[in-house]
Amino acid sequence: MELLNHDLAHEFPEYLEKMSHLRASDAHFSTLFASYDAHNQAITQCEQGKAAVADDELEVLKKKRLDVKDEIYQILKAA
Repeated sequence: MELLNHDLAHEFPEYLEKMSHLRASDAHFSTLFASYDAHNQAITQCEQGKAAVADDELEVLKKKRLDVKDEIYQILKAA
């Protein structure tokens, strides 16, 4: 099974320039971006079998990632 790439560059390719600018100029956005990357990396490690986690814990990680992604998207739309 091929895993999908969920990094923010793939999720929001139309906002690459805005993301770069906001990461450099907005501390809150930069923190959200780092949080998203951390959640995404943890999920990827689990899905690739490189880390063990219970299914319910994996779902919690995915929900947290989605919440952060939603907040990032709202900031990108408003910028």
